[in-house]
Amino acid sequence: MEKFTRLTGVAAPYPVVNIDTDMIIPKDYLKTIKRTGLGKGLFAEARYNEDGSENPDFVLNKPAYRNAQILVAGDNFGCGSSREHAPWALLDFGIRCVISTSFADIFYNNCFKNGILPIVVSQGELDKLMDDAERGSNATLSVDLEAQEIHGPDGGTVTFEIDEFKKHCLLNGLDDIGLTLNKAPAIAAYETKLAAERSWA
Repeated sequence: MEKFTRLTGVAAPYPVVNIDTDMIIPKDYLKTIKRTGLGKGLFAEARYNEDGSENPDFVLNKPAYRNAQILVAGDNFGCGSSREHAPWALLDFGIRCVISTSFADIFYNNCFKNGILPIVVSQGELDKLMDDAERGSNATLSVDLEAQEIHGPDGGTVTFEIDEFKKHCLLNGLDDIGLTLNKAPAIAAYETKLAAERSWA
């Protein structure tokens, strides 16, 4: 998993509440277990017209936000079903950080396991960050995970809270497999000891 330390990039404003995982990645895209290629389906029902052409009014189709790495979204982001394809789609598009006032628990935890930083802020802070994001590509946000700070284009700073273990995993690029592999020497030593003690097994 790619480490997350500091990210400076364009933030796309998406002030819609209750964005569920089916809106993030519709069920038609759930036929694969690959983590790549899902970016094209991100927000597909809002992003594309019925004939498959792009909806020019959708935020990620606007020139200023095509390369957005941060999403500033409305309350209760990621609700609905527990599909892990939702963070996969965000990551494949290029989104590494989502900022909202609240997240659904399963989606929130899935983000950390896939290298995405979900940040919870107050409504007042979200309003300010949303205003920053609405300036387009001329204004970027900088997210510093180590310091737990978001820096706006005008020099303003928003601090955020995060679980220390989740922070450690993101800073070091550790998903569940990576955490297990960190214990590889201890696991190997145990297996060797067990084989010696139970040579008959």
